[in-house]
Amino acid sequence: MRSSQTASALRRIAPKCGLLAAILCVIFANSILPVHSADDADRVSTARIPGGLKAGKAQAGPDGAIHVVADSDAGPQYVVSRDGGKTFSTPIPIVDPAARKPGLKFIAWDLAVGKESRVHVALGTNAWQLKLPKEEWGYFYAALAPGAKAFTPVRNINHKPSEGFSIAAGDRGAVVATFLAGKIYTMSSRDGGATFSEPAEPDASWNPCKCCTTSVAYGTDGKLALLYREETNNDRDVWLSLIDPSGKGKASHTRISITPWKIAACPMTYFTVVPNAKGYIAAWPTKGQIYFAQLDKDGTVLPPGEIKTPGTNGMRTGVIALGASDGATLIAWKNNDTLGWQLYDAKGQAQGSTGSAPSAGSGAAGVALANGKFVLIP
Repeated sequence: MRSSQTASALRRIAPKCGLLAAILCVIFANSILPVHSADDADRVSTARIPGGLKAGKAQAGPDGAIHVVADSDAGPQYVVSRDGGKTFSTPIPIVDPAARKPGLKFIAWDLAVGKESRVHVALGTNAWQLKLPKEEWGYFYAALAPGAKAFTPVRNINHKPSEGFSIAAGDRGAVVATFLAGKIYTMSSRDGGATFSEPAEPDASWNPCKCCTTSVAYGTDGKLALLYREETNNDRDVWLSLIDPSGKGKASHTRISITPWKIAACPMTYFTVVPNAKGYIAAWPTKGQIYFAQLDKDGTVLPPGEIKTPGTNGMRTGVIALGASDGATLIAWKNNDTLGWQLYDAKGQAQGSTGSAPSAGSGAAGVALANGKFVLIP
């Protein structure tokens, strides 16, 4: 029983039982309290990763393990928890020694866990700051095979100036890498990331904010969901597209943000899309305020539509959406070295109060567990 609940119980019992008896009554009552319901905000917990690492992204694997990529002074690191976040493994460097050069810094942009819990990581560098050849300003990729002790050597998979890196992995070995290079490009792999296709535009008419990001995820029906921010006419709306993995038909294209944001510059924001039982959940910032929406499997926004959260963030700071099997949604955001969050029920109603925890860095990381609970990693 929490301290506030205990004090409340003592006030109710003490007039009838006396203080000592009241304490004994509360202890006994605590032993037979019912389990918290699925709508209780207590289903959200936090877990710290070791070594002072700054969590960037997290995803639960098919076996329930929590996979995390994090930044450190020594470069991007990877840790995993197999007990729901109670303990984490010793960090594993993601960047191999051969890829390291004086002054070159790698940054983990995204993480995806695919078939047999193979871990895929999207990486960027500061090569542009070092004025290295432009082909080195690209999308770098590394993977960790099941049971392996080290990641594959980091490799540049697009060899062109780019950013906004995201990655998605399906349960059958498919992997899609997405990035911005003036336009939106995707690169597909059918062999677990061993090889990727040449960059291709899903739709040449899309006009993305050049310095924002992309977010991709496979739905339960195998379609690829792609979230990005438009810049046409300086209307910085958020759009969701669904792409058939077979390549048949034109990708759908749905505006999901309603609150307008007209600004004559890229706001440099991050956002996210994840699958859930109904279809997808998307979360994004507009004018610094965090919003989210639930969508069906065709990408249509479901009632009650766009939902404004208490969260705020700044340029290039993380926002995540997590969905439980009962329809509950957890939205979390990063702002000023603080990770904040709010839980919502299946109807989009806020549950409990807003939570927060100190959290260094710009990333936001967390997972939804199979038992309906959520673990955030500040």
